[in-house]
Amino acid sequence: MAHTKAGGSTKLGRDSEAKRLGIKAFDGQIVKAGNILIRQRGTKWYPGLNTRIGADDTIYSLIDGKVQFSTKKKKDFTGKKKIISVINVLSIKAKEK
Repeated sequence: MAHTKAGGSTKLGRDSEAKRLGIKAFDGQIVKAGNILIRQRGTKWYPGLNTRIGADDTIYSLIDGKVQFSTKKKKDFTGKKKIISVINVLSIKAKEK
């Protein structure tokens, strides 16, 4: 009688799918309104000019324009100043003038 008496199930082999986080549009790149600029967990980058942040901390563009990364000084909730990374979208028409 060849049979398996107690074949248990394995606890291995489960892994979550990659979330494809990170920068989607780089500095100097032309984007359209609604394009996703950054997918992130938490606020490593903050929205600046002509950008907004979604419920899942995704930063997207509000207008057609050129992407620009910069830094900015901001007060922490304790009153301490810290340097944050900001992403902006500059209008191409405004740059030509």
